[in-house]
Amino acid sequence: MAGKKKLAQLTPEEKLQQALVPEAEQPYKVPANWCWTKLGSISLIKGGKRLPPGKKLNDIKTGYPYIRVTDFDSNSVDVNNIKYIDEETYKILDNYKISINDIYISIAGSIGKVGIIPEILNGAILTENAAKITNIILQNQIYLLYILCSEFCQNQMKESAIATTQSKLALFRIANIKLPLPPLAEQQRIVERIESLFAKLDETKETLQNALDGFETRKAAILHKAFTGELTANWRKQYGVSMDSWEEKRLGEVCKINPSKINTKNLSDDLEVSFFPMASLSEITGEIVGPEIRTLGKVKNDYTNFSEGDVVFAKITPCMENGKSAIIGKLINGIGYGTTEFYVLRCGEELSNKYLHHIVRSKKFRDEAKHHMTGAVGQQRVPKKYMKEYMLNLPTLDEQTEIISIIDELLAKEQQAKELAENAITKIDIIKKSILARAFRGELGTNNLADEPAAELLKRML
Repeated sequence: MAGKKKLAQLTPEEKLQQALVPEAEQPYKVPANWCWTKLGSISLIKGGKRLPPGKKLNDIKTGYPYIRVTDFDSNSVDVNNIKYIDEETYKILDNYKISINDIYISIAGSIGKVGIIPEILNGAILTENAAKITNIILQNQIYLLYILCSEFCQNQMKESAIATTQSKLALFRIANIKLPLPPLAEQQRIVERIESLFAKLDETKETLQNALDGFETRKAAILHKAFTGELTANWRKQYGVSMDSWEEKRLGEVCKINPSKINTKNLSDDLEVSFFPMASLSEITGEIVGPEIRTLGKVKNDYTNFSEGDVVFAKITPCMENGKSAIIGKLINGIGYGTTEFYVLRCGEELSNKYLHHIVRSKKFRDEAKHHMTGAVGQQRVPKKYMKEYMLNLPTLDEQTEIISIIDELLAKEQQAKELAENAITKIDIIKKSILARAFRGELGTNNLADEPAAELLKRML
């Protein structure tokens, strides 16, 4: 049987049969002049190497770079944090170099990251958590990179990974990855078609991302105009209200900060109440999203108490910077408790809780609060003094109501635009996957049946 012969003893036909995937095992149909093969039939798979005992990586540019999986980025390598080894270590690891003609593939932890190294890293040593696909024949390097990025090949890698303490992809399993092999000329056409389509999608994605990146800036601009009276200039003109109606007030003058707890002396410890841990506040929407129910006896002594209509504001890092705050809505039995890392803000007659909520959620307020934080690193908090003395330029309640209405409308439109952009970006990534799937089925309109069949070329090379 051919399978028992040494490679050198095989006839060209037998070598070809070993390289081809049997028809019954082919995942799907491809054009007539394509064929199915395995990665190991058109390349060699070689592993990387860990550092010898006693040797360390360093930041000094010795001229001998060492590429780690953490350096893999966007089908290339992020050169900003490359580590280096000394000349002696480099000579020891000489057999584990990777060249610009190879393709790397991560084989531990994050399975299936693939890419090509930049020219400045040609000859770098490759980590033991990756392998290189080298000695590539009959494959356009970029074509092979694209097909290894496709869901079809990525799924093969993930399914082949053996889970021990961490997922591991054995070299022989990489060699067994099935892939469609078009004629060389067709590979080049496919690459050109993919890159043309991807370029248009990337241009659109960049435009969308720029719009997303400007969301916080636009939001800050809206709030700045709101709190300086610009948003309601027409309203004041219509109702004959002057900017002189705005008054400078300290927050502590118009708002109780951490008011006294309710008297629970005559209440049963079994009474159910609302409870809000820090995680229940959404920094995205500024709302309560995960309310809990607890009994009064378990929360009355050790937690912060609040009432319906109060504004809660996270005072500890990083929750404060992330914008965790909310207006307390309906509470079970009218009683609520939560983490002691909340400031409870109870508005007086001159201040709307919705207006205050917009203020404390604004980036300006949070940036200033961060500047005044005190305490140890990782446990810093906004001091109560900052909250009490924070200066407000406060309009009348009627104008506050108008400002709230305008802010809510404008921010709702911004949020809608943001979500549309995010969805469009997600769809672009899906479209790219679809393009790759069609490319490797010969469905991009680039195939030419006059090209020499890939199987004939494969037979000649073998």
